[in-house]
Amino acid sequence: MIALFLHGITLTLACFLAINLLLSAFVVVIARRERRTNSPAFWFGLRLLPAVSAAAFAAIVFAPSYWRYEPRDFVEGFDVSLSALAAVALVVLGAGAVRGIAAWRRAKRRSRLWMRTACPVDLGTARVPAFAVEASAPIMALVGVWRPRLLVTRGLLDALTEQELAASVAHELGHFRAWDNLKRLAMGAAPDLLTGTGIARAIERRWASTAELAADRLCGAETPAVRCALASALVKVARLTPPPPAPAEPISTLVGGGEIAARVQILLDDRADPPVCRRRPLPWLAAAIALGAFVTAYGPLLRTVHEVTEVLVRVLP
Repeated sequence: MIALFLHGITLTLACFLAINLLLSAFVVVIARRERRTNSPAFWFGLRLLPAVSAAAFAAIVFAPSYWRYEPRDFVEGFDVSLSALAAVALVVLGAGAVRGIAAWRRAKRRSRLWMRTACPVDLGTARVPAFAVEASAPIMALVGVWRPRLLVTRGLLDALTEQELAASVAHELGHFRAWDNLKRLAMGAAPDLLTGTGIARAIERRWASTAELAADRLCGAETPAVRCALASALVKVARLTPPPPAPAEPISTLVGGGEIAARVQILLDDRADPPVCRRRPLPWLAAAIALGAFVTAYGPLLRTVHEVTEVLVRVLP
């Protein structure tokens, strides 16, 4: 039974790596051809597609297929190729976990450093506690994932007008409602073969840029006064300090996504239509239909996957 279990783990890891590789190649093709999409959900989903899809297939389809149809009285040997694939998959998974833990710790260290000089401040953020902190550069940042806090340097509190401060706080609350810190952490910890490549960095930059635009819209910038106040705040912060690149830690800053000029231009464009929240039942309906089809075909799918696996195992050296 132990040999059966270990063999199943080896095959499952090899399956995870193979699907991860195929979907990583697919992501490279899509990312190079698609450059104009301004949906952060699209870029976030594209970045996580290889890791999430490979893990879901291995856990929900491949492992149950092996456990259900693999004979208990005979266990195949541990082939060199399968063992090598499984070892690489373990390295990929371990590297993702290490990156995620490292990013989490860096964010905690930075937050702890800021909180040494923190004093509570009332910024009208009922769900997110706000603090004024001391720092050399003007910063407004949403730190934390499960218990986020809004940190603002005292210099920035003095530099912004009441309207600019309110618009900036609303922007950060847009990041809070979108769970952008968790998304940033998930992308950094994604166990896939894209990590560290130019394509992965380009996708993450594109997500950061579109996430900032989405937070601008979520902040309620549908009136000219609010849009102008947020644009003025962005210009002030950018002048006080050059906008840093998007942080690798789960931290959302007011100017962390870069492209300040483009954001200001959009905010000041009176021709832009105000954001309108519409319910979209079609994606949910399509997801429900797909789930129903998957459940219906689940049994035959398990058998087919096991048969294909048997053929591949016999072919591989």
